[in-house]
Amino acid sequence: MNRLTIEDRWVLVESFFKEKGVVRQHLDSFDDFVKNKIQEIVNEQGVIETDLPGYKIKLGKLTLKPPTIHEADGSEKEITPMESRQRNLTYASSMYLKVTPVDNGIEEEEQEVYIGKLPIMVKSTPCVLSKMTKEELIKSGEDPEDPGGYFIVNGSERVVVIQEDLAVNRILVDVMEGTSPVTHIAKVFSATSGFRVPVTIERMKGGDLQVSFPSIPGRISLSIIMRALGIASDKEIVEFVSSDTEIQKSLIPTLEAGMEINTVDDALDYIGNRVAIGQTRDFRIQRAEQILDKYLLPHLGTGKEDRKKKALYLGQMAEKLIELSLGRRKPDDKDHYANKRLKLAGDLLASLFRVAFKSFCRDLKYQLERAKSRSRKVSIPTLVRADVITERMRHALATGNWVGGKAGVSQLLDRTNYLSTVGHLRRIISPLSRSQPHFEARDLHSTQWGRLCPSETPEGPNCGLVKNLALMSFISVGIDERPIEELLYELETEPIESARKKSLTGAKVILNGRLIGIHQKPDLLVAELRKLRRRGRIHHEVNVAYYNYGMIQEVYVNCDAGRVRRPLIIVDNGVPRLTKDHVEKLLSGEWTWNDLILQSIVEYLDAEEEENAYISLTPEELTKEHTHMEIVPSTILGISASMIPFLEANQSPRNTYGSAMVKQALGFYVANFSKRLDTRGHLLHYPQKPLVNTKPAKILELDRRPAGQNFIVAVLSYSGYNIEDALIMNKSSVERGLGRSSFFRCYETEERRYPGGQEDKIEIPSPNVRGYRTPESYRYLGDDGIIEPESIVQGGDVLIGKTSPPRFLEEYREFETAGPTRRETSVSMRAGEDGIVDLVLITESSDGNKLVKIRVRNERIPELGDKFASRHGQKGVIGMLVPQYDMPYTEEGIVPDLIINPHAIPSRMTLGQLLEILAGKAYAVSGEPQEGTAFCGADENKMRTLLEKAGFKPTGKEIMYDGRTGRVLEAEVFIGIAYYLKLHHMVSDKMHARARGPVQILTRQPTEGRAREGGLRFGEMERDCLIGHGAAMLLKERLLDESDRTVVYICEDCGLISYYDRIKDRYICPVCGEKAKITRVVMSYAFKLLLQELMSLGIAPRLKLAERV
Repeated sequence: MNRLTIEDRWVLVESFFKEKGVVRQHLDSFDDFVKNKIQEIVNEQGVIETDLPGYKIKLGKLTLKPPTIHEADGSEKEITPMESRQRNLTYASSMYLKVTPVDNGIEEEEQEVYIGKLPIMVKSTPCVLSKMTKEELIKSGEDPEDPGGYFIVNGSERVVVIQEDLAVNRILVDVMEGTSPVTHIAKVFSATSGFRVPVTIERMKGGDLQVSFPSIPGRISLSIIMRALGIASDKEIVEFVSSDTEIQKSLIPTLEAGMEINTVDDALDYIGNRVAIGQTRDFRIQRAEQILDKYLLPHLGTGKEDRKKKALYLGQMAEKLIELSLGRRKPDDKDHYANKRLKLAGDLLASLFRVAFKSFCRDLKYQLERAKSRSRKVSIPTLVRADVITERMRHALATGNWVGGKAGVSQLLDRTNYLSTVGHLRRIISPLSRSQPHFEARDLHSTQWGRLCPSETPEGPNCGLVKNLALMSFISVGIDERPIEELLYELETEPIESARKKSLTGAKVILNGRLIGIHQKPDLLVAELRKLRRRGRIHHEVNVAYYNYGMIQEVYVNCDAGRVRRPLIIVDNGVPRLTKDHVEKLLSGEWTWNDLILQSIVEYLDAEEEENAYISLTPEELTKEHTHMEIVPSTILGISASMIPFLEANQSPRNTYGSAMVKQALGFYVANFSKRLDTRGHLLHYPQKPLVNTKPAKILELDRRPAGQNFIVAVLSYSGYNIEDALIMNKSSVERGLGRSSFFRCYETEERRYPGGQEDKIEIPSPNVRGYRTPESYRYLGDDGIIEPESIVQGGDVLIGKTSPPRFLEEYREFETAGPTRRETSVSMRAGEDGIVDLVLITESSDGNKLVKIRVRNERIPELGDKFASRHGQKGVIGMLVPQYDMPYTEEGIVPDLIINPHAIPSRMTLGQLLEILAGKAYAVSGEPQEGTAFCGADENKMRTLLEKAGFKPTGKEIMYDGRTGRVLEAEVFIGIAYYLKLHHMVSDKMHARARGPVQILTRQPTEGRAREGGLRFGEMERDCLIGHGAAMLLKERLLDESDRTVVYICEDCGLISYYDRIKDRYICPVCGEKAKITRVVMSYAFKLLLQELMSLGIAPRLKLAERV
């Protein structure tokens, strides 16, 4: 039988990733931004007008040079991403803009001006790495497997995370609940370059429709706005809304609301009265026209000639709203993925660049006017301030604060392991606030199938708001809609204006949310469009959907950016178009993924078109009705969840925990770790690839960057040291190197220059500096003030000796011999950490200052309290390390590396873990690989027969002996091989205690937190315990003596704080003077602070002192 097997279909997935890679959507989006969007933004501005009569500047073509750096000596040289990371530079390209000054209509010659630097996405087309071969990449110090898709700003890698947003320029209707006077509402976010304006039409209780949009206060009746847009008669207004008689009847209350306003000018005057109160009628009309052009539905255009379009669009909104109120259609679902768009790095950078470029033009205009007023001839290149754009872009990427007040748009790239890096680049953030409970928004929606991963989302407040792309989902870049519109007219779509005049009925044709016409035979139109797309006559990004229910007939055509689409195999009459021959061609390399699209074997569907599809999961299910077939059902998962073997056998929240923990596993995070100086980096010494693996992990080559080890696991309660998810580990395995890792931390400093010609100096500080430490601290420093590699260092040891000039310059006194002393600003090891100096890098920052970076490594051997987890969300900490001779052993003398408690299994229902242990054992004894891919993994019965063949029990259980007594354990023990992850929560990073230490300046209470050597808070509840015990002295000791005990002098006469004058040696009260009787009082410093703060408010807190008994 020539039926497609699951293996054949996995070949398609493999070819998809071979061509696209994991972060293609970011790279495509950035390339599109550089190729098209940047120039569009410049053309939008077009010309810089000045206030000088007849003088303006025409803007021309913008060009990008390769990424460069301006050195301190003025030279400019090309840089690689690696150099940027090591020298804390920003990986950015210079932008040059051609400008033509125009003086009184005479164009002067064109000049090329440097206008700033644009941060470049690593591995995108402008990046030097995109054109390199594997060998060249290794030569330039890069990891050839690194996905790219991030920026390097000031030496740190930053990702611009994908943002999810409600689709703009789409009408959404909804029913209003509760007691408001509005019953139904239609809303559209009209977005054009740079700003978005919400326009709403509301249906009031009386049935009249009111429009509201920004910059006009209050609601205005729809009929008035329609008149103001130039539609004079009631008949025309009704025609613009609908040809349906019932809908036309529903418009009567709206027309009555605008009865007394009959002409276009009256309507404009009515609107103008809202904004320009008390002005002349002409001015009011002019103002109203301006506002209608600029702020009402700006995406349709902002000129006079676009007013008809706007009236038609309002009519479309009104019709949809009335259909809802008549019960013909259901309210729109905001969470349906057809109503969502994703904003990628390119779109976000475009909105940022637009703002930066606008302020650049404003600045240039100001500079020109200033220079022109002084001299006749101006040289434009000298007036351009390039850092306006450079700094705006760099600052936004470095802090994550974007235009429009969004924070957290760019984040530090997570480099815990390769998987967490890739996962971070495919993350999607929903802008909803975490505080309000949006339950619907957090829910898994059926349209997310195959687009977003159902398992991978964080627990806690972000649950369901932070999502991840599924394996084969792809995001549209967007194409021009004009050719599509013309094509629709060619295919016998009657343009909407003439259709309304003829009062035609039929299916509405909606292109990117805008009603463009009526079609009499929608089935034919949709079939024809799909035929054209499959033949390659129109772009594959065009998606078309036909809604036909009740009285609603609509054809939606979409070609905008940001729709999540996914590939499916096309099915004709129950036969998939993909055949064995095609698979052979893919395997031989004759075809690539793109050929499948071109030959229309596979097509991309968005959430809207999927509503028209009937998709089969497997070739076996196919019937005549099916239109498409899934490539592989497992591709509904994201990358992290694809790592979990036998995922379908687990309870779903466990898969969510598993997906989260795979990203925290230590492993081999990049191949060039020896050249990188990450702030923190973890490296597992002996990473292994999983015995029981999944297909996606192999296709994505996650085996080449593994993060974990294969442990022999027994499920057994052995002593009480593995209760409550603790683990018992074999101490001898640990000594042989199981679970060992290295932790790298980077320290850095720069010789800064200060105003007044002073500068820092890296040297061994001399003993007369302010803040000199003990000579022992500096014992490892070389003559140049920098520590030598391979020195063994403890917390507090100085790594780089450095002195700085004094903070405040005092004026130089004549007779003083010594000048002001320098400060000690050395970089020392963090308290409580130790390690070995691994690498010392001495280089130069972009300002030409000396930059020193030091990497300290620290070997981490698994110890009590270190956290380990399987891939199934079964996490635990080591509760005991048992020597091999005390561990239980099987008849063959096999000793487990890890013992997990049987109680961890039943209530959590992670059967996947048991299957993995069984499969791992079967693979180990037979040598036959066992796959654990979701929905198509190895067969359990087959594993059992393999075990039986090898002479083991088919259940996976074995008789074991107690290592302490040598007796047989009473029960048979389930034992096998599982892949375990060492997570980066290690006890040595968390352990903390303190005796004496630093205190806060303001309250003089101990600081808080491990990083600041803080104290442990003795809180309210602990205080209550001591009160309950009546332990008064202990209470006083904890809350006063050990915290912020202070002696304060109090005047007995007036009860205010007084002081001791050391020069005169007497106690003085600021109110009663020297005669006062003054007493020492012990109190908390925080109380003294309260008294003084009350005084500053003008309240006199007088303390009444009684005799101490």
